[in-house]
Amino acid sequence: MEKEVWLRGPLPNVPALVQPVAHALLQAREEMETLMIDFPKKHLWDRPTDIASVGFHLQHLSGVLDRLFTYARGEILSGPQREYLEAEGKPDDEITVEGLLQNFRQQVDRAIDQLKITDESTLTEIRGVGRAQIPSTVIGLYIHAAEHTTRHVGQLLVTARFVAAELGLR
Repeated sequence: MEKEVWLRGPLPNVPALVQPVAHALLQAREEMETLMIDFPKKHLWDRPTDIASVGFHLQHLSGVLDRLFTYARGEILSGPQREYLEAEGKPDDEITVEGLLQNFRQQVDRAIDQLKITDESTLTEIRGVGRAQIPSTVIGLYIHAAEHTTRHVGQLLVTARFVAAELGLR
């Protein structure tokens, strides 16, 4: 069994103060890859006991990372980002588990790339969040991105296991 990401040592070219963020995102990606092996596409939008679907969590994980890292750059959301947000959790038979996983993989890669070019002296700079431009900091946004991702992977784990148990798959 491989060690958790944070126990494998520092990631190359990632500033020391944001290493924990990178570790958390990479750990979440690895756990999701394992969790979603053979998850049936036809149950992607199931909502057992009215909880959020696996599809929602997979969409939301990518969307939140994209949005929080956009705010950390000091930018506002683009039209496509707002459209993605509106579509999160809405059942769509064209969406596949593999497509959602690929989107998350790419989003984590983009986040890590952004962390690599983060100047540690900017971490306490104020950044606005959302349309109301609620103040946060670069490090606050990064930490929240890591925490939020970890939380939703946990929720995804429970939902996926619940759906699988209902189907008699695991």
